[in-house]
Order: sequence, then C-alpha cells, then structure tokens
Amino acid sequence: MNALLRLPGIPPLISTLLLLALWQLASKVLDYSYLPPPTQILPTLPALLAEPETANHIIDSLKRMAAGFALAVALAVPLGLTMGRSRAVANFFSPLLAVSYPIPKSALMPIIMLWFGIGDASKILVIFLGVSLPLVYHSHAGANAVDEKLVWSAQAMGMGRMRRLFLIILPSALPEVMLGCRVGIVMALIVMVSSEMIARQSGVGNLLFNSADMAQYDTVYAVIVIISVIGFVADAAFEMIRRRLTFWSESRASSDIWVPS
Repeated sequence: MNALLRLPGIPPLISTLLLLALWQLASKVLDYSYLPPPTQILPTLPALLAEPETANHIIDSLKRMAAGFALAVALAVPLGLTMGRSRAVANFFSPLLAVSYPIPKSALMPIIMLWFGIGDASKILVIFLGVSLPLVYHSHAGANAVDEKLVWSAQAMGMGRMRRLFLIILPSALPEVMLGCRVGIVMALIVMVSSEMIARQSGVGNLLFNSADMAQYDTVYAVIVIISVIGFVADAAFEMIRRRLTFWSESRASSDIWVPS
C-alpha cells in the first residue's frame, strides 16, 4: 500500500476521488436543488467546453491573468530585489506594502473601474496588485539571503549596481523568487475570477455569475470545475519549470511558501 501511495499521481487521484465521493454523498443526503451531484455535473462538461462562447470566456480570462502576472513579475521582482539590498528603499516601500497588504484586492475593483472603466485594463491592474505582494515578499527574502562575498567580489571587479542586481543577486535569489511566482499564479487566478464577477463583461467569472443568476446550477459547478482545472494545470506546469530552473537549490517545503490571506 505504501509503495502504491508513493507512485506519481496516485495521492492526488485518491484525494480527488474521495472529494467526489463526499460531494455525491452530500448531494444525496441534503437533496438541495442548488447542490447537484457530480454524476450530473461532470457529463455536462464536454458540451459546455464545446460551446464557442465558453472557449472565448476562458481565453479572455487567461489573457488577463497572463498580462497581470507578467506585469507583476516585471515590476515587483526588481522592486523586491532592490528592497533586499537597500535599506533606504526597503524603509520607503515597507510601510506602503504593509498598509496595502490587508486590503482584499477585489475590494479595489469599484474604484479602479471608476478610473479605467470596466474593460480589460481595470481587471489586469487588479490582478497585478494581487500578484505583486507575494512577489515582492519572496524577492526581498531571496535578496536578503544572497552571500555577501559574491556581491563584494562583483563590486571589486567593477560591476555596476544594476548589473550586480540582475547577474549576481537575481540568480542567487532565484529559488525564492520562483516560489513567489508560484504563489502569484494562484493569486492571479483568484483575483481574476473575482474581478470578472464584479466587472461582468466576459471571462469565466462572468460566466459563473450569469449562470448563478439564471439558476443554472449544473453550469455553475461545471465552471467551478473548469476554474479548478485551470489552477491545477497552471500550478503543475509552473512547478515543473521551477524545478528545472532551480534544480541546484535545496528543495523547500510547501510550508515555506507565503500565501497572503
């Protein structure tokens, strides 16, 4: 039995089957119209995915998620690295980050809509805000842990501040930065769905909310399954990339990953 559980993919498969069994049992026991069983929902997935409108919603969501995540990586990672190497920069930005940390980023959506409308720009911006905090945190922690001898050696050879940042500090902090990016992907998905449920034009969040409004509970749960699959695939794919890029680093436990509430 222990040998079976150690096989790749077996533990997630068992946990998924257990979740479906509990869901099926709860549906039968409670007998609520708004809690259909998985045996009723899963067969609707192929037909739902075959609809061009569903594909368009998914593509729109993935575009916004990718744009917000890429923007956060481009801006938040250098900021976090710089904060880790400069006390003055850290002292300036730390209070701002501390103030913005407890605010749910989706709560900013009404204000951002007033500034940028209900189009893609507002959704991408709120995704960027949601992803930036874990990226800054992990990049900051990674830069703090860089061996000072490497920095001193580069400085002694005449390497400038920006070159040291990207050629010495970033590679050394890469394992921690990649952990932050992994958290950021999950946060991007969460904030993306929330923003689309508030500014309802297109996307899986919009599809989910419209289905709930029309009491199409089969579609509601099917969309939730689609969102969970997107999250699982994105996380698994990035984890493969992370392991390849940081194979030389000592593996980190999942408890080391900071997930903002």
